[in-house]
Amino acid sequence: MKISSSQMNASADLSAQDVRRLLQLEPHATCGFVRLTFVSKHVLPAGGLPPPFADERPLGSALYFMVTPAAPVRLHRIRNDQLYHYYLGVPLEVFLLHTNGEAERVVVGPDLRSGERVQLLIPGDTFHTARVSGRQGWFLGASTEWPGVVPSDVEIGNLDELAGKYPSAAGELRAIAASAS
Repeated sequence: MKISSSQMNASADLSAQDVRRLLQLEPHATCGFVRLTFVSKHVLPAGGLPPPFADERPLGSALYFMVTPAAPVRLHRIRNDQLYHYYLGVPLEVFLLHTNGEAERVVVGPDLRSGERVQLLIPGDTFHTARVSGRQGWFLGASTEWPGVVPSDVEIGNLDELAGKYPSAAGELRAIAASAS
């Protein structure tokens, strides 16, 4: 099957508002705009995982998320490992604050030749924040998590505390936090 140029550029004329409407994305406390797309029907029983996962939880979960200049990924962490996936739009600059004290900048996007990644593993308990690359346009991606996320797994980061602990990333952390509207 041959792919036409119109199929290859089918998303080129979509606005952020179009994507939010078509995918039914809603404003979210940490990840711009979100729609939960999957929660496993299989449940891990309480006590079935090592600490800190004491409660019953789904085997996995997934969601779409959109980031815009005014709706970045706010500084937070979840207990669970998660995998970001690139779908559409401009690249996403992700700032990871690793538990060993190192900060890392990774770009999630389509330009593999320039080192962008179409997937990014964010280890559990890693504080992170993100913004659209170039500070304009929009990013559409997904996050898959295992085990599945429950609300108690999410912790909002203390900006001043984390900027002090990760001085090499402090300016970026503050700039992203200031862009949130």
